[in-house]
Amino acid sequence: MVKSYLKYEHSKTFGVITSATSNAVWSPDDNAPNTSSRSTGGGRAVVGADEEVLCWDVKKGELLGRWKDSGCSAEVTAIAQSKTDPDVYAVGYGDGSIRVWDSRIATVIISFNGHRSGITALAFDNSGVRLASGAQDTDIVVWDLVAEVGMFKLRGHKNQITSLSFLHPEDAAGNAADGEGDDKLGEFNGHSSASKDHAGFLLSASKDALIKLWDLGSQHCMETHIAQTNGECWSMGITLDQSICITAGNDGEFRVWSLDIKGLSNLSAHVTEDLERKYLSERGTLNRHGKDRTIGVSFHSSGSYVAVHGSEKAIELWAVRSPAEVQKSLARKRRRRKEKEREKSTISDPKRIDANGEKHSDGEDEEESEADISEIIVPYVIVRTSGKVRSIDWAGTRIGKSLQLLAATTNNQLEVYDIPVKRKEKKSKSSEPPDYDRIFSVDMPGHRTDVRSLALSSDDRMLASASNGNLKIWNVRTQNCIRTLECGYALCSSFLPGDKIVVVGNRNGELELFDIASSTLIDTIKAHEGPVWTLHVHPDGRSMVTGSADKSAKFWDFEIVQEEIPGTKRTTPRLRLNHTRTLKVADDILSLRFSPDSRLLAVSLLDNTVKVFFVDSLKLFLNLYGHKLPVLNMDISYDSKLIVTCSADKNVRLWGLDFGDCHKAFFAHQDSIMQVAFVPHNQDGNGHHFFSASKDRMVKYWDGDKFEQIQKLDGHHGEIWAIAVSRTGEFVVSASHDKSIRVWQQTDEQIFLEEEREKELEELYEGTLTASLEPEPDNGESQSEVVPAGKQTVETLMAGEKIAEALEIGMADLQLMDEWTALRATQPHAAPPPRNPIFLAHGNLSAEAHVLAVMQKIPAAALQDALLVLPFEHVPSLFTFLARWAERGWHLPLTCRVLFFMLRTHHRQVIASKTMRPMLDAIRSRLRATLRRQKDEMGFNLAALRFVGDRVRERGAREYVDEEAWEREEEGEKGRRKRAFVDVA
Repeated sequence: MVKSYLKYEHSKTFGVITSATSNAVWSPDDNAPNTSSRSTGGGRAVVGADEEVLCWDVKKGELLGRWKDSGCSAEVTAIAQSKTDPDVYAVGYGDGSIRVWDSRIATVIISFNGHRSGITALAFDNSGVRLASGAQDTDIVVWDLVAEVGMFKLRGHKNQITSLSFLHPEDAAGNAADGEGDDKLGEFNGHSSASKDHAGFLLSASKDALIKLWDLGSQHCMETHIAQTNGECWSMGITLDQSICITAGNDGEFRVWSLDIKGLSNLSAHVTEDLERKYLSERGTLNRHGKDRTIGVSFHSSGSYVAVHGSEKAIELWAVRSPAEVQKSLARKRRRRKEKEREKSTISDPKRIDANGEKHSDGEDEEESEADISEIIVPYVIVRTSGKVRSIDWAGTRIGKSLQLLAATTNNQLEVYDIPVKRKEKKSKSSEPPDYDRIFSVDMPGHRTDVRSLALSSDDRMLASASNGNLKIWNVRTQNCIRTLECGYALCSSFLPGDKIVVVGNRNGELELFDIASSTLIDTIKAHEGPVWTLHVHPDGRSMVTGSADKSAKFWDFEIVQEEIPGTKRTTPRLRLNHTRTLKVADDILSLRFSPDSRLLAVSLLDNTVKVFFVDSLKLFLNLYGHKLPVLNMDISYDSKLIVTCSADKNVRLWGLDFGDCHKAFFAHQDSIMQVAFVPHNQDGNGHHFFSASKDRMVKYWDGDKFEQIQKLDGHHGEIWAIAVSRTGEFVVSASHDKSIRVWQQTDEQIFLEEEREKELEELYEGTLTASLEPEPDNGESQSEVVPAGKQTVETLMAGEKIAEALEIGMADLQLMDEWTALRATQPHAAPPPRNPIFLAHGNLSAEAHVLAVMQKIPAAALQDALLVLPFEHVPSLFTFLARWAERGWHLPLTCRVLFFMLRTHHRQVIASKTMRPMLDAIRSRLRATLRRQKDEMGFNLAALRFVGDRVRERGAREYVDEEAWEREEEGEKGRRKRAFVDVA
């Protein structure tokens, strides 16, 4: 009989506040009961957390929402918020896919897949109907959010895209018109109305150190400039009025550019413009205080401040001076320069000074030239953060008494800083930078550094996770952090019997005892001279053993001593560790384990061996040789018969504890294996099953009797440092470098080894299949700036196969029904022929309706790629159905879209085919008649709606009249007969 196993599935993720792979976006809290919570700096932070998007309340530190698409396991790499609808967010993922989320209902509205690698930049346009995306594959794709399709793909950059921004000249033209006279108003309005039809412009920056200006109307690159002279361009920021742009890169250098928005507005209104004109011009170069790479530039919505940050623990704020402030500064400098020249001339030639004390200089009357950029953008304050900054966003759009800035750091925390604004009326002679405060932070629900050790309580209800500086206790069921305690650089940890005390071994050779109930450090014991790499509690619960890099293992007994309370005669019980024995070995100890029967102690050493000692006499029992690199961890099965060891040589070995023979050696992972753990009991016959966790981001489930891999648990995005198996074996907990702690729950679903192997082979085949379908860029294609936006995936291939299958079944059914119709002309009582069971299962629907239903089920974004899969031999069949849909007026937008796309794709073959031309003429005549009919219907409905609207407005208006005058009019008109008007609708 084939053996089956119970499947483990990912159930919970916690411990992540924000990932270092994605940016953070601040949004005002619309659900706030009053506006005061907003003004004090509240709001929501939308951040990426591995493959999820989390929405945090930055004021309370609470998790408001968790957005996760079950079909996507790639990590979030970019987030952008729509400017027109603040509840709509575009999220880019590491596999090149984009999902548009509605934050109110936490569901995906639209899904796109057009890039070959991870998304690095996203930008909405002002109307919210287009989205631009840039990726590591150097391509820029513009997406239509209404039609849910990719419009085109722009090529030209030679490295990953780092920033994108839409330019809207019509907005600038409208703003300029507001400040001009009546004569200029019409001119600007004319320009804006002419340029409204223009698709706009796009500004892009890339790691290839170039900044490009694209015309989206003609779909070509208008200008290319070198953004950075000393390496890559890592970020770009642009003001709200789109007049100033900043690009930044290596060595703390950033360059300021000015944009000719009025010129772009004229260009969008008139095609014939001066081709030599430059719309993007350099203004100057500035240098940050820090010399690291600049990875973020963000202008405040007012345009008065710009925040710049690198990869270090600082955010630099620069102030953008107004024209009046620039003039004052220039006048002050001019005055100082004159005073210096006057002093010099007094010393050198006193005769050149006139009676008024003025020096006669030739350049005194010259007009001031354009101000240097260092006079316009000046340093304001440097905000020091508690972690290295990953991304920033302005919290709030208005400038009151202070500015608020949201910072997401690489050490898994969110912070909001309050920076006071200098008042113009308060002139202080001291030029000290303003004091800033950290007003909010979200740091409790996660560790600052990687979790190095996990331990579960005896009832599996609490989880202890230890890292460098923190020990956290979690409720496993609710995933809430119930205790946070400060500790050293933790390397190992364990609950002591009773689950009230946790012991932690750290890198300084100390053992720290923590009381969970009172959140206090009970005792710190200097146990070893080197790092405490491992510890294990004896199965009887009365003692424990610790192993260290000082080449010794020490045994400790638990003792309860009565301690006097200072100032009183009362005593209180307290736990103390009493050192009893020491085992000296030849090399550093990396791991040690008691056997469950308390008879043996296994010790792994730095010399690649495992030594097994008797616990009572500490005599050597077995030597286990075989690993080529040190054994990092091991575990002993419930019956004390098997020991499993894992090593940095990527191998897992199973040994028998009777004679020390190696049962099996697996090449288990692609990187060092950090931990192994047996299932602690044998209730379901799984006592010899074990888990292994590795730096290759995988947890694997093994059968130690059959020496087979049962299952892969894939989900982490970083190296896995530790795992813990529950006492019941119902779940496994793993901790990783991606800051997440994941729970893998045992389900009732059965899995079979043969099926798992088949699934792995299918996944491998699908991965190579989609990679082979990607067209290799040849010389001709690489030169073209614009290509269609599309990407073949497994989903589009399957959709294309479904269309082809539906067309084959549909054509056969059409032929069958036509024959039956012809037969009924001669034999009216002829029985209907047996049709395909698919049509009967769907309520005896027609072939046309079936093919249309198949088309409608395919997502709009994947439809074009699915139609590309169809061979040309299916095109006549498809056109047959298109003609029937057009004649009946079925789903005309879809019909037209499929028809036009197929004509564009197969244009040469269609015009060369003699059978296709009459078919196309029939489709054209039917489609035009149907469209004309729909146009008339829409016009009639519009006229009716206007009429109803007029009637509603008339009835909504009431006139006040003088009652006496109205009565007199009524009496005078009684004798006359009036004509009546009746509305007929």
